[in-house]
Amino acid sequence: MDTSLLHEAVVFLAAAVITVPLFKRLGIGAVLGYLAAGVLIGPWLLGFVRDVENILHFAELGVVLLLFIIGLELQPSRLWALRKPVFGLGSAQVLATGLALALAGFVLGLSAATALIVGLVLSFSSTALALQLLAEKKQLPTHHGRASFAILLFQDLAAIPLLAIIPLLGVGTSGIDRGGSALAIASAIALIAAVVVGGRWLLRPFLRLAASATDREIFTAAALLVVVGTALLMEQAGLSMALGSFLAGVLLADSEYRHELEADIEPFKGLLLGLFFIAVGISVDLGLVLHRPLTVLGLVAGLMATKALTLYGLGRIARQSHASSVNLALFLSQGGEFAFVLFGVAAGAQAMDKALADLLIVVVSASMVLTPLLVSLNERILKIGYSAAPPREFDRIEDRDHRVIIAGFGRFGQMVARTLRLKKIPFTALEASFEQVDFVRKYGSKIYFGDASRLDLLRAARADQAEAFVLAIDDVEASVKTAQMVKKHYPHLKIYARARNRQHAYRLMDVGVERIMRETFLSSLELARDVLLGLGYSAVEANAAVHKFREHDEALLERQHKIYRDEAQLIAAARQGAEELERLFEQDTGAAK
Repeated sequence: MDTSLLHEAVVFLAAAVITVPLFKRLGIGAVLGYLAAGVLIGPWLLGFVRDVENILHFAELGVVLLLFIIGLELQPSRLWALRKPVFGLGSAQVLATGLALALAGFVLGLSAATALIVGLVLSFSSTALALQLLAEKKQLPTHHGRASFAILLFQDLAAIPLLAIIPLLGVGTSGIDRGGSALAIASAIALIAAVVVGGRWLLRPFLRLAASATDREIFTAAALLVVVGTALLMEQAGLSMALGSFLAGVLLADSEYRHELEADIEPFKGLLLGLFFIAVGISVDLGLVLHRPLTVLGLVAGLMATKALTLYGLGRIARQSHASSVNLALFLSQGGEFAFVLFGVAAGAQAMDKALADLLIVVVSASMVLTPLLVSLNERILKIGYSAAPPREFDRIEDRDHRVIIAGFGRFGQMVARTLRLKKIPFTALEASFEQVDFVRKYGSKIYFGDASRLDLLRAARADQAEAFVLAIDDVEASVKTAQMVKKHYPHLKIYARARNRQHAYRLMDVGVERIMRETFLSSLELARDVLLGLGYSAVEANAAVHKFREHDEALLERQHKIYRDEAQLIAAARQGAEELERLFEQDTGAAK
């Protein structure tokens, strides 16, 4: 066994375990912790690791897995809905930023061709860094989070023609087959189409075959094979590996294997993405920084300022708020990992000097290191784009004895509240969204702004004296967290919980919640009853059928709860349950005859 490989593995793990928790405790974030770990163990400080190029190439798998998981969250219909921000906002960002930076390079003495290459390459931001920062701060669903994703996705697409165009701009490229470059672009488009069409027909049967082995390790291996295989196919064609894995994720977003794939891939994604950020930290050439500090700092400041101003302007043109535009500018103000590849291609094609390429790679690396620091600095101290008003305080709850506490006052919680009000049963309603609180209060309902998972708020709501707790929170994680809090501190309270789906119900059952209602379950059964009546069945027959189905499905839910983490067993149990239900109805039909 290669002991040097084990040595490097120990160094990476030790650096991550020491620095990341420290940086998170300081409130700076995990990404900057990984970057600092890389700088620390790199050749310019402790010198534990020197071969950064191979490490970066391997660590790109972290970016690949990140894009796959993001793809899993986007069904094809949702991706199609994003076409305008992707190609509209994305192309505007690349062109505006690229031309501004190219003009700056030309003014600083670069040739027109070199300045154009530098401007376009530096217009790209870091997909891995920006998306990880947004996810870490839970800002992906925000306006600037969605805009950032659209821009980054377009950049991944734009890298394809740029890889083909750069060699044409070199000084010694008279013998280059320009028709061959056009053919390469056409081949890339054809390959993307082939992956989409082939993946649509082949991925599900392949995963179904892996799941039939009833062995979790085989399914995990199959999931990794899908991701890495698609990424490698794209790379062999000269395309972005991340784009290939993203397409694979989108193709599986509406499949029955979505949640299992995400659970299996997540640990690998986290480790490899951390390795990628460490490798970026190692790649920072501190020698060049120390030798030409003013040049490096000036270029970094110029790059980040130009991108930030351009992004802010585009955000405002796209009718985003001041705060959203500021955040968009901050999260995407750095250079991207594509620079490591594209500047190398440009130097090899003699489209730019090797020394300039090395300098710009240091500038890109430094900008990636500075981005999470600037985001944290703005969030905690500068607060540019943040409201000067303090966060809204939770409402003070009146000291009254109410028999019921309702957590979550959306459409589900409101129906429960109206029924209780008709019966003159007093209740306390809690809602964590102040927009929803303000909206509901306009119509005269008494409701309090507050997070029901907070122990102090439950105490204020007199949970110790309540008899029932209605858990109607829409967000799954917040719902489970609240159930855990109530079960731990107020075990006497009967929890009546709303679940969005079976998976949500299983998690509530893990906590010990016994009274769970899936939000569309009863309404679906009521509609099924009406359908049977409309088809000519008697009311007795329709009611009996619906009642039998409900009893069977609730019993099946209990059985499946014990095995829901094992997808193969869950699928087998579902099939067995369907067969049992069919036999029950056949018996009823036979008895009726």
